[in-house]
Amino acid sequence: MSVLQALNEELAQGQVKLIAVSKTKPKEAIEELYALGQRAFGENRVQEIVEKNDALPKDIEWHFIGHLQSKKVKSIVPFVHLIHSIDSFKLLKEVQKQAKKVDRKVNVLLQMFIAQEETKYGLDKQELMEILEYYTADNDLLSHVRIVGVMGMATFTEDKDQVRSEFKKLKDLFDFVKEGYLMPADFKEISMGMSGDYKIAVEEGSTMVRIGSMLFGARG
Repeated sequence: MSVLQALNEELAQGQVKLIAVSKTKPKEAIEELYALGQRAFGENRVQEIVEKNDALPKDIEWHFIGHLQSKKVKSIVPFVHLIHSIDSFKLLKEVQKQAKKVDRKVNVLLQMFIAQEETKYGLDKQELMEILEYYTADNDLLSHVRIVGVMGMATFTEDKDQVRSEFKKLKDLFDFVKEGYLMPADFKEISMGMSGDYKIAVEEGSTMVRIGSMLFGARG
């Protein structure tokens, strides 16, 4: 059994979706996993995801998982399956603007700041509330975006208790949204967990894990 098949079997028990993080990997490596049935792939650079989308099968689900600059949104909006990294109201409104131009509703996750590392991006709770109040108001100003969940990145540390507490924080924020706002039924995703900490993430409620090195080997 391949690593991919074993991982998918493990994740299937909790109905957790695997995003194969293919950033920096050649299209041949993606084709190998595609041949084994993998369809969801994650990229963190706009130029790279655009080039791979052009070169690879059209039934691939492309997930943008990196920091996204507003000026580059228009390049991925026509085809991206899910943007995991909405970390500002400005960025969300730019996705709305570009999605409206191509008459497409784009799925997004709100990236929350849960780590103890200043280098991480993400919204704080106040910014989250401002976006949700705007989104759930009776208007169509965000008519071409669909907020389907939250994303977070834990601190890069060997301290498993700290990682667990940060994932708990993200799950608590997700529950806060579910309980406090009139969100549609499709608000159901919690994207957290990578190769080194996905087991903890699944235990704490992740619905989507982003795994690269386990599947492709360490990045060169």
